Amino acid sequence: MVFTMHSHSGQFCPGHAKDQLEDIVKHAISIGYTTMALTEHMPRYEEQDLYPEEVRCPATPLLPTRLPARSIPRLTPGLVPLPQNRSTIPTPSPSSPRATRPTSSRPSASRLSTPRRYTSSSASRLYEDYYDLQHEMLRSLRPRVVGHFDLIRLMSEQPGRDVRSWPGVWAKIVRNLKLAKEVGAWLECNSSALRKGLDEPYPCRPIAEEWIRIGGKFTMSDDSHGIAQVATNYPRALAYLSSLDVKEVWTLRRAPHPGTSGDAKSKLEDVGVPLTAFQQAFPFS
Repeated sequence: MVFTMHSHSGQFCPGHAKDQLEDIVKHAISIGYTTMALTEHMPRYEEQDLYPEEVRCPATPLLPTRLPARSIPRLTPGLVPLPQNRSTIPTPSPSSPRATRPTSSRPSASRLSTPRRYTSSSASRLYEDYYDLQHEMLRSLRPRVVGHFDLIRLMSEQPGRDVRSWPGVWAKIVRNLKLAKEVGAWLECNSSALRKGLDEPYPCRPIAEEWIRIGGKFTMSDDSHGIAQVATNYPRALAYLSSLDVKEVWTLRRAPHPGTSGDAKSKLEDVGVPLTAFQQAFPFS
């Protein structure tokens, strides 16, 4: 049983991803996927929150009213409100692989076009801002899956740094992990960190070990942005989980099966997939 709980398409993330959604799904099926979560980016409310490549793409949706009408009934029953008192922490894009903390207290994505270097102290403040905003998201939205928990590593000149060396940052990480566990969320093992040049998937080993210690569950994601990235680096990510002594990863299954006769309505149920079964089923392992 092979799956991803995090994926994107150029159809609904124009400028940032590639390929039509249907083509991506067909390719995923052809290589053995049985489940694929569609997690397109929500429209941003302000232009400053867009990636540089999205600013240059006229098809990029900015406000909900600019979403293609067909996307709403097909992909979501409604738009999720933004967390209260939302703020912006930028995330790196292909045009700026190493972003840094600008001088403003809440930097915007539009300032990522000119990467800057920063001191260790300013880096730790950026991490703290990131995890504070993540905590707000966890409280407000109570998600089933927490995507790329420590994506902030991409913005660091030392992405392999042991975050436990920053006591303030580590305290916020542990706080967020406990809240994620409390709301019943899964952390994804996200293989996209490997294709972006990091040595470990998201989350890094210290965070993953803490998540395991408190009894948290993992799911599996390729965070693909087009056909070429579907299942990229899955063997390495699975080996990483195995090195952590993770025995299973979790996904959702429709029950009863859509082919069931009668008036029974389908619902989603949690299902654990043994890591060994995932590795054996994966066509490129």
